[in-house]
Amino acid sequence: MENSRRSARPKENNEFVFGIRAVIEAIKAGKDIESIYIQRGLTGEIILELKQLLKEVDAPVHNVPVEKLNRMTKKNHQGVIAVISSITFQKIEDIIPLIYEKGETPLVLILDGITDVRNMGAIARTAACAGVHAIIVPTKNSAQINADAIKTSAGALFSIPVCRHASLQKTALFLQECGLQVVACTEKTDDLIYVPDYTVPTAIVMGAEDEGISNEIMRMANHLAKIPMMGEISSLNVSVSAGIILYEAIRQRSL
Repeated sequence: MENSRRSARPKENNEFVFGIRAVIEAIKAGKDIESIYIQRGLTGEIILELKQLLKEVDAPVHNVPVEKLNRMTKKNHQGVIAVISSITFQKIEDIIPLIYEKGETPLVLILDGITDVRNMGAIARTAACAGVHAIIVPTKNSAQINADAIKTSAGALFSIPVCRHASLQKTALFLQECGLQVVACTEKTDDLIYVPDYTVPTAIVMGAEDEGISNEIMRMANHLAKIPMMGEISSLNVSVSAGIILYEAIRQRSL
């Protein structure tokens, strides 16, 4: 996995870039953007230039009131603030061929709607320990990779590739076309996590605790699998659940 991780270089913290022209130049320079905040109703040629550039950037854009921007900084933001990511996002389309070229069996993790940064960090830490080749997150409705996430991950977010894509459904379809089975970890099935064969190329999907995995991903999954629950508590923290199913995959692959 060394080649696929080469570009994930650590930065100290998420950085803010203020001002329309500064944000434009950051995008042109190829900076990895965590998110962009634009004042509602902002107009002008330079804003049109920015919005045109944003069509080529795989980052969430938030249209917010000026008060929100003023709370984020006291500096002259001109109605635009960009948050530069602490990591370098990668493309799963580049990573999968490298895994096969090295003779390894792909194991990737798809996080569908995980918005808590500490859960994100804890999952990344477990994934790195389990030898997961990459983590895939959606452009929108995903936890920021910020200082809290990185701290919780014990630095794992600097070593494991994180791939951000606008459509998890299209990404899952791509993985299936590359020979990976998609296993959705959900309570909406009778099959336990021990049923799927994880020794084959696999993408495991974890959903948010409140809404679970999206219906689109559930419908296209090759397998639905649930963690057995014995006590009165009916659910686990998603980071704990991820660890349980990942280590079932590792157990099978170690036999």
